Order: sequence, then structure tokens, then C-alpha cells
Amino acid sequence: MALMAVSVISTEPNCKFKAIFNFGDSNSDTGGFWAAFPAPYPPNGITFFRKPSGRACDGRLILDFLAQALGLPFISPYLKSIGSDFRHGVNYATLASTVLLPNTSLFVSGLSPFSLAIQLNQMRQFKVLVHEHQFSGSSTHLPQPDIFAKSLYTFYIGQNDFTSNLAAIGIAGVKQYLPQVISQIADTIKELHELGGRTFLVLNLAPVGCYPALLVELKKNSSDIDEFGCLVSYNKAVMDYNSMLKKELSKTRKLLPDASVIYVNTHDVLLELFQHPTLHGLKYSTKACCGYGGGVYNFDPKIFCGNKRVVEGRNVTAEACSDPQNYVSWDGVHSTEAANKIVTKAILKGQYFDPPFPIGNFCDLQPIG
Repeated sequence: MALMAVSVISTEPNCKFKAIFNFGDSNSDTGGFWAAFPAPYPPNGITFFRKPSGRACDGRLILDFLAQALGLPFISPYLKSIGSDFRHGVNYATLASTVLLPNTSLFVSGLSPFSLAIQLNQMRQFKVLVHEHQFSGSSTHLPQPDIFAKSLYTFYIGQNDFTSNLAAIGIAGVKQYLPQVISQIADTIKELHELGGRTFLVLNLAPVGCYPALLVELKKNSSDIDEFGCLVSYNKAVMDYNSMLKKELSKTRKLLPDASVIYVNTHDVLLELFQHPTLHGLKYSTKACCGYGGGVYNFDPKIFCGNKRVVEGRNVTAEACSDPQNYVSWDGVHSTEAANKIVTKAILKGQYFDPPFPIGNFCDLQPIG
């Protein structure tokens, strides 16, 4: 009796990177903060998840789109104990995280206790546990021990170090410690290299001078507002920081010749969206979709997106607009899913990597619908 040969066609995308390990703040937090400090609230998540998903966004983040492009599932938060699957990576990011250790508690400063150093320690412990559970046979939702050299390590952090003290000490004061922020990022890359990491993507700082929140909260002169409605001095300070970060990563690259240390210029993509939203299918740049107050910015620091408050004897809620797909800014600080998708598509084309990093040569990139 003849046996027919049956060829099995794999539907799993071909990609060198089998996992993503992410370090960051609210720009890439997929639920870590709200796992530690429940609970997330609407209208966050309304566009894609149809419910709060632990993201400071109406839908998906750049990290989510990147995972989809690589053919990976969404990356589970390290702090989420129920429903997580770490076989394709871990997300250590939490909302309000900083690179430098905060010197006060969350309830005083509003900054997360899970700074970059803590996130690195969590990564160290994760690797130890992966090896331990491999030998115990209880590693159902954990990766294989050889995953660490086959992974992409992403950083999207530093914004809170920059913005949290602006009102108190100004740009000049903040600039004094920014070199420490950059040095800490570089040192973390070196530590992760010792743990087996070989490919690092470091996203730079966004043009925060275009954020509705900062435009409302920070003191400004009309002469400091450019033709696009953004704060010139703050955006220049961001560019100075990004220049220092780029130089430091260049130095780090020379110290790690067997690694790819890539500077990702998301700043320029976001700046383009803030300056010319209509050229990219959007309508509003420096106005928040989810907020209170209407007007030019639709942002009130006393009533953040989704929050309720009594104002002049009335109960009011900072609600979401009906068309977040037309906005760059979701809540005055964070980008909408629409903006995140545009940014991800732009960087995946390769022209925003330094040095050039043809990610499409390592993976059959999947569409990010």
C-alpha cells in the first residue's frame, strides 16, 4: 500500500526575532501599571479593544503594531499575573516610569516606582526563572532558554524624566540631569547584552512641545509658539536630548561589535504629524481627542481623560471624541492608535533607523491592519 507524502505548510511568519522584550513608560505600557494599581478606566481602548486594555490610548501602541508586523502576539506585561503568555517576550514598561530612580513615591510625584533599573532587575529574574522552570517541566507559558539571543530589545522611555520637572525647574534645570538619563539607557543595553541580547531598538523622545497637555500647563510666551502651534524652546530641548542620545548609542555600538544598537527616530515622524496632520489623513494635531474644556487644546489638567469632577456645581467627565482616527493626540499626552500606526509603518520602511537596519531582511513583515 503506497503512502502519500503530505507536505505541511507552516503559516507562522518567517522571522529572526522570536520575541520582544520592551522597557518603557506609558508610551509602550500594555497593562503593567494597571496590573499593579488597578483598575484601568474607559474610554481608553475604545477603538480596537472595545474596552480598557491597560494602554493609555484608544487602541494599539507602536509596540503592538511592531509585534504584529513581526508576526508575534501582543506582548504580555510582566506584572500581569492572569492571562499572560511570555513565550514571545515580556513588556516591563509601566505608565509614568522614568529612566532615573524617582526620589519620591508614586502618591507624591505621580511617577511609577518601576524605573528602568527595576525593569532591568525584573528581566534578570525572568531569565533565571526561565532556566529553572525549563528543568522542572512547568514552562507552559515561558519561552525556551535560547530565546534571549533571538529577541528584539526595545526601549521607549525617557519622556517622564524630561517632562515631570519642567514646571518646577524649567528647561535649564532638566538639562542638568539628561546626560545621566542617556548614560543609564546605554548602561542598560550593556547589561542586557551580557544577558544574551544582541538587537536593540531605542526610540527617541517625541516633540513634547506639541503636546496639548504641555501647551496648557507650562508658562509660555506667544513668541515661543511656532507656526504649527508648538513650543519652540521645549522642542529644541528635545532635539538636543535626542542628539546626545544618538551620540551615546554610537559609542555603545563600538563597545558591542557583535550587537545591533539602533537609534529609532520616531521624533521626526511624530513632528511631521503635528505639523502637517492633513497630509497623513488626520485633522487635529495639538487638540486632544479625550479631554475636557473644548477650545484649541481640549485639555484640562484637573480632569484627565476618563475622569469625573464637580465643576461649578456640575458633574463633568473628560470624554472622548467620536472620531479618534482624525487626531494625533489621544489624551493630551499620548498618541492615538491612528498616529501610532502611521509612525510604525514609517519606521518599518527603514529610513528612520540609524545606522540602517533593514528589518525586512530579518523578517517577512506582516500587514498591520
